[in-house]
Amino acid sequence: MEKISINTPAFLYNDISELPNDDINLMQEAVEARKKAYAPYSKFSVGCAILLDNGKIITGNNQENAAYPSGMCAERVAIWKASSEYPNMVVKKIAITASSSERKVKNPVGPCGACRQTLYEYEFNQKEPIEIIFMGEIGKVVVTESLISLLPFSFDSSYL
Repeated sequence: MEKISINTPAFLYNDISELPNDDINLMQEAVEARKKAYAPYSKFSVGCAILLDNGKIITGNNQENAAYPSGMCAERVAIWKASSEYPNMVVKKIAITASSSERKVKNPVGPCGACRQTLYEYEFNQKEPIEIIFMGEIGKVVVTESLISLLPFSFDSSYL
């Protein structure tokens, strides 16, 4: 048996003000999207902003439903919206932010497993990395150069 190590490179910023201006603007779009989330059950709102290679920014937010798990995460709402509006798009960056009506979310909140897999499909198909920027409501911000950093041992269509 051989033990292997997986490195997942990421950059950690103390807060949003340390990001480049373009990334601050993208995150602010995600914050605005987060404010429109429909999260009456979890009270946990998530916003997502996607920058496409054509300069367009597409946003999404989580949408809950009393019949769990019928709701949808912000990242999948945004990526599917982007894909339906711009089917030949290339995704450059994705910004994600989360807040709670019950407490301040101070730790960075990355995409859930289902969203990581969904987003990876786009990265794999476009054959270009997608930068992921994520934070809570306040505090530290994590930036990865590629979604694959968040999903080692990924599954894609090459296995089918």
